[in-house]
Amino acid sequence: MTAPVTTRTSADLIRAEEPVLAHNYHPLPVVVARAEGTWVEDVEGRRYLDMLAGYSALNFGHRHPALIEAAHRQLNRLTLTSRAFHNDKLAEFAERLAELTGLDMVLPMNTGAEAVESGIKVARKWAYDVKGVPADQATIVVAAENFHGRTTTIVSFSTDETARAGFGPFTPGFRIVPYNDLAALEAAIDETTAAVLLEPIQGEAGVMIPDDGYLTGVRELTRRKGCLFIADEIQSGLGRTGRTLAVDHESVVPDVLLLGKALGGGIVPVSAVVARRDVLSVLRPGEHGSTFGGNPLAAAVGTAVVELLETGEFQHRASELGVVLRDGLTELVGKGVLGFRARGLWAGVDIDPAFGTGREIGERLLREGVLVKDTHGSTIRLAPPLTITADELTGALGALEKVLTRD
Repeated sequence: MTAPVTTRTSADLIRAEEPVLAHNYHPLPVVVARAEGTWVEDVEGRRYLDMLAGYSALNFGHRHPALIEAAHRQLNRLTLTSRAFHNDKLAEFAERLAELTGLDMVLPMNTGAEAVESGIKVARKWAYDVKGVPADQATIVVAAENFHGRTTTIVSFSTDETARAGFGPFTPGFRIVPYNDLAALEAAIDETTAAVLLEPIQGEAGVMIPDDGYLTGVRELTRRKGCLFIADEIQSGLGRTGRTLAVDHESVVPDVLLLGKALGGGIVPVSAVVARRDVLSVLRPGEHGSTFGGNPLAAAVGTAVVELLETGEFQHRASELGVVLRDGLTELVGKGVLGFRARGLWAGVDIDPAFGTGREIGERLLREGVLVKDTHGSTIRLAPPLTITADELTGALGALEKVLTRD
């Protein structure tokens, strides 16, 4: 990384944002100007180890050479056609993504929330056209403490009042059950149920990992009850947990898979609904679309992402380094850490409130050159790029120990 790109200080830039940016985020007081691999640099040239990776959008690190090369190559040729025409990159992207996930067809979109909204529409259409649910009666069962995005429909089935309050009236057609509770799930499914929509691991809730056998049970239950299983792997997928998908830990194949974040390689927004052919085939021209969905630049970058995952290298790294992460966090339990949940290179760490809120711990780690993000009070999330080294990971854990033991 070279010299800072602006003469304005971080404080100047933070003050400049205040009157002109909507206050829908509360970022840590750091202004990032450059990044490479697992490291970012602020406008003053201070370096920080990125232990958030854009909420898993940067699974392959900042500016991965293969992804940057793919983007540059495509930028010099073609960036956008809209889906009014075919482009020469989309078929390969769809073919390889379907093969990687073990499914049949791809609906390309842009953001994670778009993928979720699209999955909801597809499930409802399938319920009416295939299952025979009466018009406008389809229901979708979801889990409490979910996070699938913040559109008006998605917050309609959120249990997070911060996301919901002030945004009604809400979209009907959703039933909320406790996460990791198969009995409650079964009781909520009836003849109107189009789908069960779940995160295999609940990220925003604090990296909540269900009991062994839960996902297998969901898969068996949805098959038996004649409804779809939609797995939202927007955060958990594409190598993060040590497998290509979090459902792979139980060898489960959902009917519909929602992907995003890392699918764009940290370069462009790319998301997708990947599903069985008989499910996605319910869509007809004009029923759903996106001007930018499936654009040639996104398809080129997405294909390069799939190529990285096809090697298995990143899944293996997440699995191996996940042991380092778990061992390091285990050493901190009772020393300011109440407990944690981890799978691969992803962890939710519950800080003893006596040591500070999650936000306060994040601010202290920032001063130590480590970037994390809090969630739900005193919980912090760790989700470094899968390119992180063991030494860098150990250094981040050392910084956490330091801020927890400081007087």
